[in-house]
Amino acid sequence: MADLPEPITTLIKQLAKLPGVGQRSAQRLAFHVLKMSDADVLAFVNAIDSAKKNLKNCSVCGGITDIEPCAICNSEKRKNGILCIVANAKDVFVIEGMREFSGQCHVLGGTLSPMDGISPKDLNIDSLIKRVKAGGINEVILATNPDVAGEATASYLSDILKPLGVRVTRLAYGIPMGGSLEFIDPLTLSIAIEGRRDI
Repeated sequence: MADLPEPITTLIKQLAKLPGVGQRSAQRLAFHVLKMSDADVLAFVNAIDSAKKNLKNCSVCGGITDIEPCAICNSEKRKNGILCIVANAKDVFVIEGMREFSGQCHVLGGTLSPMDGISPKDLNIDSLIKRVKAGGINEVILATNPDVAGEATASYLSDILKPLGVRVTRLAYGIPMGGSLEFIDPLTLSIAIEGRRDI
């Protein structure tokens, strides 16, 4: 196959930097962009540019916003004493997507990972402690992922938050809705049994 022209090669390289986009997907996307109208390409470029220039981290929760503070932190209806801790800003949108949570959020900016050199000072923990100490928070929900780093982070946060007099809870996990017991691994089943509740 003949070498591709430099502009398309550059576009493919840039698209391949996106998470979940491999070389072949990047190539398909690049050729799709070439088929787009000039107006659509310009709108696409402007959307990326606008997002990069106009979005920032909320000074209160660390989430992504275009206003200061963000709409969640600014809402009086959200000040019900419940604070949900997530690892990354995109996790706020996952929590919000279920349309059931009516509290506020706090973004850590990652999880503890000594192997990767990420310690408590690298995360948004000091501002979390200040928020809790300021009062008005009755319960902190630890919503980090149930992996090694997420569990270590949840354990660390629990140890520093409980002495502040707030209820510290962890998201439940175990058997997914629609799951079948025969396909559940023993560790997940064990956690599900341990986390059982009254009905």
